[in-house]
Amino acid sequence: MTPAIIYALTGLGLFVLGLYALIMRAHLLRKILGFNVMGSGVFLVLAGLGQRTPMGGPDPVPQAMVITGIVVAVAATALALSLMLRVVAATGRARLPDPHHD
Repeated sequence: MTPAIIYALTGLGLFVLGLYALIMRAHLLRKILGFNVMGSGVFLVLAGLGQRTPMGGPDPVPQAMVITGIVVAVAATALALSLMLRVVAATGRARLPDPHHD
């Protein structure tokens, strides 16, 4: 098994774990953390599969995409946390209202 496949499988596992947290958890902070874990899985897949040849150097395009993605993920996390704080200030809870409950 090559290191690129190991990186890809580990990234896939992180993505699935984050997706599970995003879907199954009601608390907003846990949803934000799940979203970040999903992003980390995608970054790991891109970094692991960004190798041209076993003897050559890494491809700079996936590396640039990962670095740009990390910056965007930090900005999205900051926005999500500020929106979560507004929801807490408005409702007093860090959970979204249940659409099935009046």
